[in-house]
Amino acid sequence: MRTRRPARLKNLPYLGQQRYSLTFCTDWKRKWFTNASAVNLVLSQFLRVSEKEGFAILVYCFMPDHVHLLIEGLRDDSDARKFIVKSKQCSAHAYATTFRERLWQPFGYEHVLRDDEEVQVVARYILENPVRGGLVSCVRDYPFVGSQVFDLNDLLATMPDRE
Repeated sequence: MRTRRPARLKNLPYLGQQRYSLTFCTDWKRKWFTNASAVNLVLSQFLRVSEKEGFAILVYCFMPDHVHLLIEGLRDDSDARKFIVKSKQCSAHAYATTFRERLWQPFGYEHVLRDDEEVQVVARYILENPVRGGLVSCVRDYPFVGSQVFDLNDLLATMPDRE
């Protein structure tokens, strides 16, 4: 199932030291992210693009058919639109080269975090996706979550285990 193109916020430049919650769905919601080799390949491309474009990946969560990212611009010229396009493009190319399959749906979703939204609350919400999705009873048991910035154990320490 494909989704239709979500509207971008008008009058928002998507530039600078802003935080964004992103969701990218796989093509036809296929379950491509069920093994470490696929996840590691795509994550490596996200990390490469984030460094080049001036973003930090605060947290990530690879669900079987989509990925959640919480990113933060590190420079005044950090361009979220450019990060989205390049990260999807580079990861799609690497995935197609390795697995001979189309990776992404054409569009994705983004949420621009407001100043009053606490990053750690949003990060924990993203990390809890595998629990809410019924994949594991405890986030610590899910192999495809992490952070480039935070110590995952510190974030998880404030989360209740659901067992």
